[in-house]
Amino acid sequence: MRDYIFAGGTAVLTGAASGIGEALAHALAARGSNLVLLDRDTERLTAVARTVGSTVDTSMHVVDLASAAETAAAAERVLADHPRPTLLINNAGVALGGRFDQLTLAEFGWVLDVNFRAPVQLTHALLPALKATPGSHIANVSSVFGLIAPPGQSAYSASKFALRGFTESIRHELAGQVGVTSVHPGGIRTRIAESARVGSGVPGGMDTRQWERVLRIAPAKAAAAIVDAIEHRRPRVLIGASAKIPDLLARLLPGAHSRILRRLG
Repeated sequence: MRDYIFAGGTAVLTGAASGIGEALAHALAARGSNLVLLDRDTERLTAVARTVGSTVDTSMHVVDLASAAETAAAAERVLADHPRPTLLINNAGVALGGRFDQLTLAEFGWVLDVNFRAPVQLTHALLPALKATPGSHIANVSSVFGLIAPPGQSAYSASKFALRGFTESIRHELAGQVGVTSVHPGGIRTRIAESARVGSGVPGGMDTRQWERVLRIAPAKAAAAIVDAIEHRRPRVLIGASAKIPDLLARLLPGAHSRILRRLG
């Protein structure tokens, strides 16, 4: 497929109120994309939409992607207002700390709903319109934890591995029709540690601030890498050494990479 053309297209972006999503909104607007922004944080989403809306056509939808009903309703509204989207970026994500035996199934399911079910649902809803629009593209934001699965991240890793598998499969299915990119950020400086939940069975809770020390990459840098990968139809993009090194070790040493990563950490 030819390079993706941003100017004049319509990008549907989830998780747009902060972090990578906010940076993507600015990067897409700078390239002339009209924007449809989705997030559950009304105040932050409104601020982002107001800022980028001064340069391109922008609409926003407040939606809790943990709800299948809200996700379906949002998809209907998006298609009613924008019947010919050219780009879907499933970026929204949540985190949950704790061993599997310290989590309830409801807590585990919440992560799967936001990180996996919602992207699948939105992709399914928008795919006919994307297929009908020549040159369209889908980008799904997985994680470094969609490449490796550390302890204490069973729900998050399960969701991100699932999203990676889904993305790789539809990339083959849609070859020549819709471009598809799987995105694997490493330690990006976002609000995910601040907003992360802790399993109800974790004794004394968990200090999620410890995660912040590895979140060093600026969201704008991540957004630039994602936009570049979309433009050039790259099947996969790893962002930062904190994603590239674990990926390499996992492929070279599938049974021993976890011990090496613990020593490096």
